[in-house]
Amino acid sequence: MSPGGRVRAPCDVAHSPAMKRTTGGGTIVRPGRPGDETAIAAIYNEGIADRIATFETEPRTPEQVAGWVGERSRRFPVTVAERQGRVVAWAAASEYRPRSCYEGVAEFSVYAARDARGTGAGRAALAGLIDACEAAGFWKLVSRIFPENTASRALCRGLGFREVGTYQRHGRLDGRWRDTVIVERLLGEALRETEADSDVP
Repeated sequence: MSPGGRVRAPCDVAHSPAMKRTTGGGTIVRPGRPGDETAIAAIYNEGIADRIATFETEPRTPEQVAGWVGERSRRFPVTVAERQGRVVAWAAASEYRPRSCYEGVAEFSVYAARDARGTGAGRAALAGLIDACEAAGFWKLVSRIFPENTASRALCRGLGFREVGTYQRHGRLDGRWRDTVIVERLLGEALRETEADSDVP
């Protein structure tokens, strides 16, 4: 689809059984669903407490994140990585801007449980989110990463994101200015057209 068109509703994509898959190490990647909110909140709260992944400072309750795997996920996909029945990482898309020209652009977040970091769980969840967002008609994913969060930056580079630039003093965390690195990844037709343009002599 072209950037001028409308993104099709992903309700039949985000919850399709076809989106469930098993990766290496017995990791299952599947759409988030009601019942995952407790694990998602716990993982998110670890990221908040560690002060390396988000400007957020207040812990979230399962009730506060329940909407992510409820009605909102019909528009913005959520994926989880599961091992032996336990959710160990999650990735989620959210609205980038309310203007219609940006309706094919989504922001994303990805978090892994402390004891699952460095094991490929976050990568599996984010890879699943990329596929789900592309299937839903989104043409770009964007996010911002603290410069010192080298693990997340490496994860994004490994999945085809490029670092666009740096927002200097983008916000304060615990009273201290923090910069953020902007990352983006094209999807679907936007990616194919860009690749085709680069092949033109």
